[in-house]
Amino acid sequence: MDDLVTRFEEHRPRLRAVAYRMLGSLAEADDAVQDAWLRLGRTNPDEIENLGAWLTTVVARICLNMLRSRRDEPLDSHLPDPIVSTELTPEDEAVLADAVGLALQVVIDKLSPPERLAFVLHDMFDLPFDEIAAIAGRTPDATRQLASRARRRVRDLETPDGDLPAQRTVVDAFYSAARAGDMERLIAVLDPDVVLRGDFGDRTPAVPTEVRGAEAVAEQAKLGALPHAEIRPAVVNGAAGTVITMRGRPFAVMAFTVVRGRITEIDVIVDADRVRRVAASVLASG
Repeated sequence: MDDLVTRFEEHRPRLRAVAYRMLGSLAEADDAVQDAWLRLGRTNPDEIENLGAWLTTVVARICLNMLRSRRDEPLDSHLPDPIVSTELTPEDEAVLADAVGLALQVVIDKLSPPERLAFVLHDMFDLPFDEIAAIAGRTPDATRQLASRARRRVRDLETPDGDLPAQRTVVDAFYSAARAGDMERLIAVLDPDVVLRGDFGDRTPAVPTEVRGAEAVAEQAKLGALPHAEIRPAVVNGAAGTVITMRGRPFAVMAFTVVRGRITEIDVIVDADRVRRVAASVLASG
């Protein structure tokens, strides 16, 4: 049994990465991986030829079932769980699977369950289409078409700047300009087509959940620059971001996508309980 536990733990980072990318929820990803472990315990491991492939297939099926059982959600107002830390750790890198930024997960979360399965397993984790087809209950050709449709939605995303300190400089400039109420400086760090998305959980927001365009986002940033806000630098899905507290209490997580030195997307989660859960390490360090 100890040997089986060791072998399972070796695969856990990849399994969690698959589950996170499919579900967009860290808690649900952990549940899916735990369910796979329980199913393994009811199976004779000697009959499993390739444990890694078997576990990946099981986790993918569990995730697909979870996606299909979800109630219809207002996707435009729901953001996936971000991976938040004080610095990018090897564990974070494993879950992110080399895909930097929250923007990609936002797009993945808007794919249909079969499209998400095909894209995540093939394009991000290199599974062949015949194996994915068996999970999806489709032919390999149909599964290729699912991945192709998903890929068309994803490829419009621009590759974020890879230099984390340079991203941080842009994010710091954004906050400095917002707090100063300087529209000119704000617009200078924003892409003309920048998108600001807000997820307020169960609360009814007093502001739009999506704002587009540099001037509109700059105006919203000025209004949102609360004087008592404490801004803590963080790494959010591998990119520069922040955790905001108000008088020491969790308030928001902000994720930024920086492309060619300008902010193209800002994703904000304003939900104290969720912020407390996803940003625990940053809050503890402060």
